[in-house]
Amino acid sequence: MIRRALGLLVIALVLSGCERGMHDMYDQPKYKSLAPSPLFANGNSARTPPPGSVATAVGETADSSSGQRGQMMAATSVAPALPLDEQGRSLAQGDVGGRAESNPLPLTMALLQRGQQRYDIYCAVCHGSAGHGDGMIVRRGFPAPPSYHSERLRNAPDSHFFQVITHGYGVMYPYADRVPVRDRWAIVAYIRALQLSRHAPVYQLDASDRAQLQNSAAGVHR
Repeated sequence: MIRRALGLLVIALVLSGCERGMHDMYDQPKYKSLAPSPLFANGNSARTPPPGSVATAVGETADSSSGQRGQMMAATSVAPALPLDEQGRSLAQGDVGGRAESNPLPLTMALLQRGQQRYDIYCAVCHGSAGHGDGMIVRRGFPAPPSYHSERLRNAPDSHFFQVITHGYGVMYPYADRVPVRDRWAIVAYIRALQLSRHAPVYQLDASDRAQLQNSAAGVHR
């Protein structure tokens, strides 16, 4: 008897949540989009934004959790030195239609440092700090991405990595709304540096690096 009473009480409590009489949040006084209004001279409820206000949900940024920024900020803070469109195509010299197969940005230490910073933020958690596909969430059971040091990816064009960052691939979702075009190319440059760090010919090393390598090899064979 007690169980039946408790069951009926639970059912009553659940059904009380379905009451449609308490819908003040739904039927609140408001204007829907483009609805007319007698309150304003032009008869429209939609108001023109005040001068100097910044539109939201426009643009992209690598420095916010939402990946969005105002249009005004985007116009003033992300203008690249080398013009690029959203797909990473170079706009220099009228090259609007052609897709950049190789990185169009000059390779500088600043670019590599920026690429490393962005890589550590967005990529290392899956791809690992050295690009072996052994990031922290992979160690926790997430599907492992391919190693950047595989022959297939070492032979892939720069545009492949750029497009994967932009549009996603497999279980990887796109990062176009979080990583600006220049930062995508910076990440690509850093990926190339990671690949070179594992496959650089000895003759390309400077004298100090060759000496360090020889000393390490000598220590192994002792």
